Amino acid sequence: QVHLVESGGGSVQAGGSLRLSCVASGDTVCVSTMAWYRRTPGEERELVAKITDRGSAYYADTVQGRFTISRVNVQDTIYLQMATLNPDGTAVYSCEADGRRLVGGRCATDYWGQGTQVTVSS
Repeated sequence: QVHLVESGGGSVQAGGSLRLSCVASGDTVCVSTMAWYRRTPGEERELVAKITDRGSAYYADTVQGRFTISRVNVQDTIYLQMATLNPDGTAVYSCEADGRRLVGGRCATDYWGQGTQVTVSS
């Protein structure tokens, strides 16, 4: 089993910055690509950014150039540095990890954290 715990959410004014952290624990050999998603009430969950275990990153068009995802493998941790936030960034941000396909099927398909609230006021 893998547990993901997010931290770093909070309230910030438009134009401000926040850094989110996600720490994986447990059977972390199962953790492959990790990602940040966000969801606002009534909306579909949106992929914000993802990063492979080799450090290749992908960003949604809506955050490209403002958000930076990074990863420290030895700490089983990813970060999301968010800059120039606007009210559209208000959401619950969740950490996700893809499970590896290992012999014996010991890993789940994916793992999710509980989420952390980010509120951006205008």
